Amino acid sequence: MSKTTTGAPADATPDEQDLGAAGSQLSTAPKEELPNLPSLGVIGWARWFWRQLTSMRVALLLLLLLSLGAIPGSLIPQSGTDETKVADFRNAHPTLGDVYDKLGLFHVYSSVWFSAIYILLFISLIGCIVPRTWQFVGQLRGRPPGAPRRMTRLPAYTTWRTEAEPEQVREAALALLKKRRFRAHLAGDAVAAEKGYLREVGNLAFHIALIVMLTAFAWGQLFKMEGNKLIVEGDGFSNTITQYDDFKSGNLFSQDSLDPFSFVLDDFTGTYEPSGPNKGTPRTYQATLDYSVGAYGKDEKTTVKVNEPLTIGDSKVYLTAHGYAPVITVRDGKGNVVYSQAVPLLPLDSNVTSSGAIKVMDGYRNAKGAKEQLGFQAFFLPTYGGANSAVVSQFPALNNPVLNLEAYHGDLGVDAGIPQSVYQLDKTHLKEFKNSKGTQLRENLKPGETMQLPNGAGSVTYEGTKEWANFQITRQPGSGWALGGSVAAIFGLAGSLFIQRRRVWVRAVKGDDGVTVVEMAGLGRSESAKVPEELGDLAGILYDQAPGAPEPEDSDDTPTPDPQVVPAEGAEK
Repeated sequence: MSKTTTGAPADATPDEQDLGAAGSQLSTAPKEELPNLPSLGVIGWARWFWRQLTSMRVALLLLLLLSLGAIPGSLIPQSGTDETKVADFRNAHPTLGDVYDKLGLFHVYSSVWFSAIYILLFISLIGCIVPRTWQFVGQLRGRPPGAPRRMTRLPAYTTWRTEAEPEQVREAALALLKKRRFRAHLAGDAVAAEKGYLREVGNLAFHIALIVMLTAFAWGQLFKMEGNKLIVEGDGFSNTITQYDDFKSGNLFSQDSLDPFSFVLDDFTGTYEPSGPNKGTPRTYQATLDYSVGAYGKDEKTTVKVNEPLTIGDSKVYLTAHGYAPVITVRDGKGNVVYSQAVPLLPLDSNVTSSGAIKVMDGYRNAKGAKEQLGFQAFFLPTYGGANSAVVSQFPALNNPVLNLEAYHGDLGVDAGIPQSVYQLDKTHLKEFKNSKGTQLRENLKPGETMQLPNGAGSVTYEGTKEWANFQITRQPGSGWALGGSVAAIFGLAGSLFIQRRRVWVRAVKGDDGVTVVEMAGLGRSESAKVPEELGDLAGILYDQAPGAPEPEDSDDTPTPDPQVVPAEGAEK
């Protein structure tokens, strides 16, 4: 989208116009025109606005604005990613939160202003690429322009005299240039050749790849979905929205687009470094799944590892986290089981020291027969170091599991209609169970041990430990197109930077003394040492085929030196 002037001004001299014609169409960039005020009327303003929108400066400005617009999306919590962080930010900064809300900074990528920049950038790129593509096709169908009258004005130039006929020199030059993959043809008394068209191909490919990437990104954002599900060993999952622990999707995503499948977590295996400086570092995390596709699909077994997801249709199932779920059985004073299940606890450190809450909401009656709810603050250590060690796990594996419980009774607050975390215990309306010493009841339990609640209130048994795994199910349409576009953009940019488009002319005519005069000149789109070097190589080969003739003042036995490419008249050395 560069604005490079390739033609000569209207008031230029004939020589300057001739030189400008030789360098014309070395690029598909539009010509810079003198600013003209648009004519009155809607059409005039529309043409002016279109020219500005498809110009290089506006495209670069839109790219800059798009980059700047993505910054708040990275620094400010986004409602589509984490509603909890957004709510916490609003509570901590109510005034600033209202300002951010009005500016759309909590949902940057779906805001009106970000979408406007995005769409304008699309239009700008398309409006630039389409005319340049047609212009480049026209250049491919055409031929390189003829040689200028004064070739000495070109940046790279050489000449010599030869006794070969002009027609023989031109035929040799044409064959040589075609052999070097130049597009060459005879134009009057000279051969015109051009090379480096892949530069413009790379330039156009880069811009087209940008459009592909932007389209793929927009498509992915509109139709994406992502959800998480924590599953304990032995439990299963069906791919419906109601089964997810949390779920977010693009604005145009439909529930009907979910791939129909289900799976059961059969077993989770984790191994860790047993010793050394990396002690406790995970070596393998893998989950064995029994899955089926569709309502009547055949059950299949597979293993999902970190960064090795299960792919079903357009969905991918990733293994993202792991922890422990102690199996708890709660009985009332009469010995009736009122609660029995595995309770997932959240890891707090790399050794999987975990915490959480156990909530018995229904079915429990106290010693007096009154309905009541029980709550237990749980603290789990997979490898307990002993009574004299710190109250943290010493290793992430189940080497010496201990479950610490604090017991409460009363109202858990779950019937008030206010959402609360399943991993936290609201103690506002709860009372502590007291032990025989009058202090809070709190005990460490090993697998199979039971904690008795005071005054015949019941008991809590730690039956054993299961493991849980968290799975992230994602659907990212357009990711393949985005990858392909990025690869094409890299190659296109490399081609536009490292390939130089250049032209070479070879003129052979009879001199006043009847000896053929050969002139060779080269011109590149930009200043580069490659053009003189390449011209010198070509001149050396052609000189071997059409050797130099002695100058009139030289003796017959004095050889003529090989041609050397020198800066032409007025060119920088």
